Amino acid sequence: MLPERRSLSPSVAGLLTACCLLPELAAAQGVLDDAEFSALLETRFGWETERDELQFGEVIFTPEVNMDLSELLQLNGILRFRGDTEDRLEPGRPEEDNRDALSRRAFIGDDVDIELRELYLDIDLEEVFIRLGKQQVVWGEADGLKVLDVINPQSFREFILPEFEDSRIPLWSFNSEIPVGEDSLLQLLWIPDQTYDDIPEADAAFAFTAPRLVPALPAGTPLLGNEFRRPNSFVEDSDAGARFTTFLEGWELSANYFFHYSDRPVVRRSVEPGGIRLSQSYERTHLIGGSFNNAFADWVLRGEAGYSSDRFFITEEADDRDGVVESGEVSYVLGLDYQGFSDTLLSAQLFQSLIRDYDEGIVQDQLETSATFLLERNFMNETLKLSLLVIQSLNLGDGVAQAELDYQFTSNVNLTLGADIFYGDEDGLYGQFRNRDRVTFGVTVGF
Repeated sequence: MLPERRSLSPSVAGLLTACCLLPELAAAQGVLDDAEFSALLETRFGWETERDELQFGEVIFTPEVNMDLSELLQLNGILRFRGDTEDRLEPGRPEEDNRDALSRRAFIGDDVDIELRELYLDIDLEEVFIRLGKQQVVWGEADGLKVLDVINPQSFREFILPEFEDSRIPLWSFNSEIPVGEDSLLQLLWIPDQTYDDIPEADAAFAFTAPRLVPALPAGTPLLGNEFRRPNSFVEDSDAGARFTTFLEGWELSANYFFHYSDRPVVRRSVEPGGIRLSQSYERTHLIGGSFNNAFADWVLRGEAGYSSDRFFITEEADDRDGVVESGEVSYVLGLDYQGFSDTLLSAQLFQSLIRDYDEGIVQDQLETSATFLLERNFMNETLKLSLLVIQSLNLGDGVAQAELDYQFTSNVNLTLGADIFYGDEDGLYGQFRNRDRVTFGVTVGF
């Protein structure tokens, strides 16, 4: 049976139509000669070793346009067409309640989606730079783990395995950078886009099962309902932030502030006659933090720290009123990079998070510690690249190892072979996927 065909939502259809008409509009204005068009065509396969079956078979087409409208204006747009033969990462048609109307994907059947990844206008007003539109904003210095890099929500369809650039969900934003003196810069953000994390459904390959992420219901207790509430005011529910960066005697320093809704919903419970009712809602938080980095010969020392107010943690206390405990959370990461060996990068990080107002019933430990190790090595005149990233939880002993070989076959064709291995306690953040080990292969062609 052919998959049901559904029409695109009016907002997404309008955006896609506008993007398709951009070349014609540019030609009418005589600026097409200043436009640059490029595209990537990628084929990916992932084989689950324990289940001995294909996890995904994707074809991804990503066209991009960069167009100079004038000396001061540049338009940039990226579309992504993605089809998956297996439909196991997002079985059926995923819920879209966590995306703003202007940021939703359009689905053709259950296994093909179209997404406007980015569409923004760069405005260069001599010293002041403005980027207006759908974009990614990156804060922080960490690899694999996040402290300050929370501006954009994230897609967890493949957990944390993809590069952040691919798993971040771009947002419609106003982003400005204003020079302050000779060595400092002030960045101001306003984000009216009410889009949040894409969390896999219960039947997805990487559906969350860890107790810290999914509240456990008493055995045999009926679930009466699961109410979902999300912010819906364009102005009042906007996010806003500022970052001040400066250079001081070789150090790059930043001070960051972000007032936003946490991108993962808080799941509360209420006990009623006959069962338990759940409700999910997004909660405001203040993020205050900063980052630093400096190079010393072949070494780079870097780090970032942040305090988030009004965080919510799942508790196992049966008599707790709503099943969550509110507390502030302090997080930091320290990183050390070494490039003293030819064509080689070695990097190690220590990450810790502390729940300030800890309650013994909270599922996770008050102080949680993780460590990462990254190795990157180039061979054959930089046509072959080996990378290995290991993320290890020091509390539960679980972790994930990612290895990849990337071979530049020709100037526009890349071949990749990789492996993702999870291990450890199944109640851990990484150990919950210990039966999802996989081998991946991909071919990317640039146009």
